[in-house]
Amino acid sequence: MTDQRGQSELRVAIAGLGSIGTKIATALDHGIEGLALSAVAARDPARHRAFLDGLNRPPQVLSLDQLGDVADIVVECAPSSQLRAIVEPAVKRGKAAVVVSVGGLLENFDLVDLARANGGRILVPTGALIGLDAVNAAAVGTIHSVKMVTRKPIDGLKGAPFIIKNDIDIDNLREPLKLFEGTAREAAKGFPANLNVAVALSLAGVGPDRTMVQIWADPTVTRNVHRIEVEADSARFSMSIENIPSENPKTGLITALSVIALLRKQRATLCVGT
Repeated sequence: MTDQRGQSELRVAIAGLGSIGTKIATALDHGIEGLALSAVAARDPARHRAFLDGLNRPPQVLSLDQLGDVADIVVECAPSSQLRAIVEPAVKRGKAAVVVSVGGLLENFDLVDLARANGGRILVPTGALIGLDAVNAAAVGTIHSVKMVTRKPIDGLKGAPFIIKNDIDIDNLREPLKLFEGTAREAAKGFPANLNVAVALSLAGVGPDRTMVQIWADPTVTRNVHRIEVEADSARFSMSIENIPSENPKTGLITALSVIALLRKQRATLCVGT
């Protein structure tokens, strides 16, 4: 199909129909300029049948490795353990992959070379942060330091490998507890469902081994709170955001909206931001 300017619509496939994937699918079905939802993949398609049948233009339901055959852009909205199975077939076909579980990308960074060799692209949305455009701009010059402090409600941190490995009891906290301080790379390993934001920040700036992260379990907050401080030759700036959790307490509502905003830029007549 073509859009109003006679261009072929970009076909978008979604891998994963959790709290993020269903919001993106709904937005595409309602209409994003120049884009169309072509296919989805889900661990249990039957569970999502009512949702898919309720869309105006129900997409095909395919396996992960088939999505790149029927889409120009494949959006990964699955657990990080599935990242390679979603991204590799897409970029091998020269397609674009939008990566939400960006923490998993550090363990599979050869996918960037694979994409380059085959004409594919890997797109990382801003996600639950603000100001990545400023960090990108500062990185064109010289960034001296990047630090991020994350505070999350208890429910948003339960089950993190770092907490389990170190046998940390967070269920009965009455005051904030600093769980971790180290690099973004280390944070992504210890908190794979929580620290995609730190990895996105690191890739925009000075890399995962120079981006420093603190993680706090905080029973006094109800939102996922991130504060970033950047020192660069062009500017010194700090940013704070308080994200309302989605149905999944590990993920903020704004994450899905960030992916939708990224998709809108792919064919937008007016595009604002770096």
